[in-house]
Amino acid sequence: MGQGAKEHWGRGQKCIGSGGKRATKIHFSKDFKYLEIYFLTNLLKKMPSSYIKGIGYYVPETIVTNADLQRHMDTTDEWIQERTGIQERRYAAKHKETTSVLGTNAAKKALTNAGMDANELDLIIFATLSPDYYFPGCGVLLQRQLGITKTEIPALDIRNQCSGFVYGLSVADAFIRSGMYKNILLVGAETHSMGLDFSTRGRNVTVIFGDGAGAVIMSATDEQFRGILASRIHANGEFAEELAMINPGSHGGVHVPDPSVYGYEEAEYGETFISPKMLTDGMLFPNMNGQLVFKNAVVKFPEVIAEVLEAAGLEKTDIDLLVCHQANLRISQFVQKTMGLRDDQVWNNIQRYGNTTAASIPIALAEAVEAGKVKKGDLICLAAFGSGFTWGAALIRW
Repeated sequence: MGQGAKEHWGRGQKCIGSGGKRATKIHFSKDFKYLEIYFLTNLLKKMPSSYIKGIGYYVPETIVTNADLQRHMDTTDEWIQERTGIQERRYAAKHKETTSVLGTNAAKKALTNAGMDANELDLIIFATLSPDYYFPGCGVLLQRQLGITKTEIPALDIRNQCSGFVYGLSVADAFIRSGMYKNILLVGAETHSMGLDFSTRGRNVTVIFGDGAGAVIMSATDEQFRGILASRIHANGEFAEELAMINPGSHGGVHVPDPSVYGYEEAEYGETFISPKMLTDGMLFPNMNGQLVFKNAVVKFPEVIAEVLEAAGLEKTDIDLLVCHQANLRISQFVQKTMGLRDDQVWNNIQRYGNTTAASIPIALAEAVEAGKVKKGDLICLAAFGSGFTWGAALIRW
């Protein structure tokens, strides 16, 4: 320490910090530009943790079996189950149920489970790829359906498809840790059935997806080692179009070598959102490169799970229950085998609901809680991978 610094501070001199606490203030030499480091017992206000205070899910009443789909396309129950593990899925009631309606039903159950009133919420986060409208998002529609528009709380919509719920969980956790919000409603909901191709041409995608919603209330707590212990989210847009619903859209063919493939009509302005060719050639439905998705998913799932375990200082043997995004039973089983987990350490329900995208994790988690598979103190791991590609994982001490 330089002489000037010694004269000014002395060795180990005490100073008074925030709140009257005593701490040591060290003044380094000129080589460090007299960098001052404060070791205060309360340098930062203790950050709260976030935990799931309430949870709920809602699935439509209409059950659509694989046999039902055989009436509309060339497929069989055996073909579907062999490739996906799916036996049936739920479809929303036409003209009565939408993504925001499903989400609202799930949100009400989560609020009841938490013992809360909707007016106590500080923020709404809504994850979906199938919103009621192109805009505005479902968050404000849900706010209206909950009857809390007068609160004017913010509503944030997330478009991260299969990873939407995990992304939303990470965002909500950060908001709560920052102290900005205390009670956040996080919803994942989908109505895929309204936009699928029910011909043989679309069977590879259509047989996979179902409708439903799940919701959680995330709240602040000062209880240590409870709630969200760690979360990690990632993205790689190299294969963005390999699992996508490209049309209609405002891209104007920019991302392909020849925009004429979309049949845009000549016009000085506009005419790039939708075209007759898109309608006649079935370009208005989602497409998926199944093999590429599988190949990437079985790598990224274990990687990101290992990442959150390392961040929390835990091992895979510490996991009490793994809830993966219900994309495909084969993917979930591959991840389970890779991680060496027993059947009772994994929760799958894709057999009954299909792939509900952003809703799949909260539905599965809510079911597991309802079935008594989750108890206080359990370590729960959530993980997702999907369109984008985007993926992520979170560790929760229940």
